Amino acid sequence: MKRVILSVILACLAQPVLAGDAPYTVKDGLVDGKTYKGFQTWRSAACERCHGPNQEGMVGPSLVESLKKLTKEEFVTTVTNGRAEKGMPPHGFLGGEKIDMLYSYLKGRSDGAFATKVKSFEE
Repeated sequence: MKRVILSVILACLAQPVLAGDAPYTVKDGLVDGKTYKGFQTWRSAACERCHGPNQEGMVGPSLVESLKKLTKEEFVTTVTNGRAEKGMPPHGFLGGEKIDMLYSYLKGRSDGAFATKVKSFEE
């Protein structure tokens, strides 16, 4: 009986995050407009210069891995204020809305929900 209960608990814990909890939406391989704008922000802010074209790291760390551990609040603080001790400049000039969109895109990449380049189902 204990094994059955343990198996049920482990199965529940192994379930992916519910779609309603994710900051992005994917339909037929296309993403929502907010996530697509996050991809555009990624490109325009030239984040790939340090984090690599696939967000897997270069001079800066892999964001695919970092977003598995960072909370949204930690991400926003890091992007806004930078990490001078690690060589990351602040990007607060992007503003809260663009940073939120960037988080949606990078979180989806980290979760493996879509590939590096995305297209929107809303445009």
